[in-house]
Amino acid sequence: MPKNKKQLNILTDLISPADLDLLSASGSQLVEQIGLDVVRGVVLDILMGKNLRDSTESLTRRRIATLNLATMELFIRGAANSKDFANQLPKIATDILSKGNLSKAERWLAQWILGLTDKAFQNVLRDNPKAFAEYRDRYIQICNEVIATRQEEKGSLQGEITINRNQKAQINWLWITYLLNTIGAQTLAIRGSEKSAYGKLFEKLVLGSLLHILGFKHVTPPPQEYEKVFWLSSRNEKRESDATLLYELGQGVRFDIGFIGRGNPEISLDKVTRFEREISLGRSKFFMATIILVDRIGANSRIERMAQAVQGTIIQMSAGYWPRQVAQVLNRTLGFNHDLVRMNDSETEKYLRKAMKKIPLEEFIGLSEDFGNQYIKEEQAQYNLFDESSEIEE
Repeated sequence: MPKNKKQLNILTDLISPADLDLLSASGSQLVEQIGLDVVRGVVLDILMGKNLRDSTESLTRRRIATLNLATMELFIRGAANSKDFANQLPKIATDILSKGNLSKAERWLAQWILGLTDKAFQNVLRDNPKAFAEYRDRYIQICNEVIATRQEEKGSLQGEITINRNQKAQINWLWITYLLNTIGAQTLAIRGSEKSAYGKLFEKLVLGSLLHILGFKHVTPPPQEYEKVFWLSSRNEKRESDATLLYELGQGVRFDIGFIGRGNPEISLDKVTRFEREISLGRSKFFMATIILVDRIGANSRIERMAQAVQGTIIQMSAGYWPRQVAQVLNRTLGFNHDLVRMNDSETEKYLRKAMKKIPLEEFIGLSEDFGNQYIKEEQAQYNLFDESSEIEE
């Protein structure tokens, strides 16, 4: 067996298949693991004005906690199998990374052991295999210097950790330092991954649920009918819209959704101004209005007036029962009539709760996988979603 394959097995064989799957799960795979009922509840929360990050934080913390424990088990089992396990970890990790052609789980595990996330790996090592050994030696040196200082001040650290009475690991300052560095990098990477996976996944689920609730029929582009239908994630030559709605011949709406906070109003306006005013489908031309859904914008922002000037509308999802506002905008711009237009808050909540039970979320998840994977990769590359500086929690 090639040396690199043996080294990969040292790490991947020490972690369960279920934990490996959780480590690199995509958005739709996460849905399968947590269940559609939980996802349906998150979508309902968002439709009623709650923040996506608040609604998914418990899911993120559950994944992080599970993987933290899995990583600790990896260290215990590794040390139980070899007394020299901790000393050899940095070398094992750099040897793995230098070979390339790794799965996401293999790459991430090796990076974390060196205290690196994807973004740090790109910035520090610049994807240069020749820099691995130099970084490894510097990493070991820094850890040893910190440990020496701590040991001089506090004394030695020693003890034993046991799993199932037969997996025993002798721990010391070096073992615990490498473990905590690995878990720290892991937490940053998982938060970045969740931001991407949940963000793109729930954008489609929320839009699909909203338009289904409003009575529009979900179709696959190119459409064969042009009245009261919608599709998700259409691509044209200039710009992707997250959803396209056709109300009747000649009239439609482009939707763009992003969980963008008040600190990024220029992004919201950019979304408004980059859409084309008209599209052609078959022999018909459609005038397209634009609705941008964002988390919230500042109280004194001019962006709503600026959007109106280019015939676009921005709606804040932080507003309670914002789907009613969408219905009202469609009423004004297209003459669309729906019960939500005239409902009060209490009636709106009851209506949304009842309607959500009938939403075909599986349909939108499938569409997200088919149409969204490449876009997710592009978004990750463009916005550096593994930048640890943006993921540190208060």
